[in-house]
Parts: sequence; C-alpha cells; structure tokens
Amino acid sequence: MKKRRLGKTGMVVSEICMGTMTFGSSCDEKEAHRILNKAFDSGIDFYDTAEIYPVPPEAEYVHATEKIFGNWLKTKKRESILIATKVCGPGHGWFTPPVREGKTALDRRNIKVAIEGSLKRLGTDYIDLYQTHWPDHDFGFEETLEALTELINEGKVRYIGSSNETAWGTMKSLEVSRTNKLARYESIQNNFSILNRRFEDALSDICRREQISLLPYSPLAGGVLTGKYNGPIPPENARFTRYSKLPTERQRRMAHRFLNEGTLASTKELIEIAKEAGISVTALSVAWSKQHDYVASTIIGANTVEQLEESLKATDLILSDDILKKIDEVSKKIPYPMG
Repeated sequence: MKKRRLGKTGMVVSEICMGTMTFGSSCDEKEAHRILNKAFDSGIDFYDTAEIYPVPPEAEYVHATEKIFGNWLKTKKRESILIATKVCGPGHGWFTPPVREGKTALDRRNIKVAIEGSLKRLGTDYIDLYQTHWPDHDFGFEETLEALTELINEGKVRYIGSSNETAWGTMKSLEVSRTNKLARYESIQNNFSILNRRFEDALSDICRREQISLLPYSPLAGGVLTGKYNGPIPPENARFTRYSKLPTERQRRMAHRFLNEGTLASTKELIEIAKEAGISVTALSVAWSKQHDYVASTIIGANTVEQLEESLKATDLILSDDILKKIDEVSKKIPYPMG
C-alpha cells in the first residue's frame, strides 16, 4: 500500500483509508472487526470515524462506531494505527444531531466534551487527525481553532482537519490561523467522486496552492458507482432504496440526489468503460479518486469483507490517459449529475 503525506504534517498515511460509518447499524461488530482486520492486513493504516456514527444518525445507535473501533483497536499496537475522528458541527442547521441533546456547536465547551467522549470510546489518549464534521460560518473560526490548538498543545490531538467545507470557509480558516498563530486545517474531507466533481471547481486549486490534502469520502457515490442500482429492480436493502421510502424529507432528497436519471446514465457509461479495461466499475471509481495529486487518502466503506475486497482491487491500479479521457467525456456529456 502506497503512502502519501497529509498536508504539511509529519503524518504519512496509506492512500486508501478505511471508513467506518456503517459499523454498529447496518454492519454488526463481528463483521466490522473482520473488515478492519482485512483492511489492516492489506496495508491500510488510516481509519476514519466520528462521534455521530453510524449513519443515518439515530439516538439508538449513536457512538456505536467509535466503541466498535475502540474494541478492535485493543488488538493492535496503537502506534500502528492512524485514527481520524470528528466533532459534530452546529445542531441548529441542516439537521439536529443525536448528541448533547442536539445542542452541538463548534465552541470550546462542545469541542472539549466531544474529544473526551471520543478518547474514552476509542480507548486511546490521543487522536491523529481531529476534524470538524461540518462548519458554522456564522460562528466564525477564532474560538474553534483556539480550542483545537489547545487540544494539540495538550497532546490529545496531533493535527486538525475540516469536513464538508467550502472554498470560502477553507480560505477564511487559513486567514484566522495565520493571523492568530493557531493550528491550521491540514486536510478537508468532502464528497468527491466521478459523479460529484464539484471539488475540482475551486477547492482543488486551493488544496494544491496551500498544501491541504483532500480526503474524499463516498468515492462510489454511496454505492451508485458499483452499478447495483442500474438493474431493472432496485436492490431491496440498499441505502438509497431504503431512503427513498422513508417519511423523512431530507433522506428522500438525498436519495434523489444520488439516484437520478443523470447518475444512472453516467454509471451505465462508466460500466462500459470499466468492462473495456477489464476491471470492475468499483475499482475504476476508487482508482480515479486516488489519481489526483491533492488527494492524500481515499476513504472507502464496506458492510462486508467481500465489498472491501472489491474496492481493494484499486490498490495498485493506475488508470491510463485513455481511460481518464473517456471518463472526462462522460462528465462533459452529463455534467454535475448530483447537482
């Protein structure tokens, strides 16, 4: 497994990161540990979780993922694992998280409470990469970055990163860090796949010029890029099949964002490109994500070891210029299928 430097840090991570967001709900602890062992044996040393996981966030399951990962971590030498986790963003915005009675914020108190909870559940005394799960631009960045810098000075966190951040937010955070001599976000974890190339519009240039690493999540577009939704009958237990039937408007809208005429048409063409190359569309999609110079590590997820094995086929795969050109032609033909 190849390694890449994270931002300007001393941290070098495997170019594939094991995501854990389903552990504790759609993936039980026994299977989660099988997946984690397979990932570790395959050379993955970088693992991503969050205080709010598993997803979809529900009070019944919240915190289960960190606990499951923490139980597995006991079987490994702590220094052999690089852990990334996240503190919830503000609870007054796009949804109310099922932690701290929904009163989450990126202020000093919430950050301090969140880190102590994560450390306890993970069974460790430090986090390698601590990330804000989503921003609060109206609150500003000063207190957030001050609190995160304090955690670094206390030895509880090595480096910090953002997630679901914008171009403006990224540059504003850098300005605050420089002006106030505070730690800066070394990474940004955003949705990025062949079906969602919005990151290339502005954020990719910022990452290159400021040496910030992208940690792409959902390289398979929530499973759409596996091709499983392109059959005549939607898979019954698949995420967006379930989401489309839920009474919650937000989840139905999310299902439509990932599953629509444009994403399915794009996936159909990508399946043919993959077939011509003699690889699966899953391997094609993960390899495409890795093949960007500003990407440090692509986050993959799995509910079964078999799903993980399919994604791992991209480990040493490098797409030719001809394949990359064909992928670009699909993106030009069907631009921004996820909006």
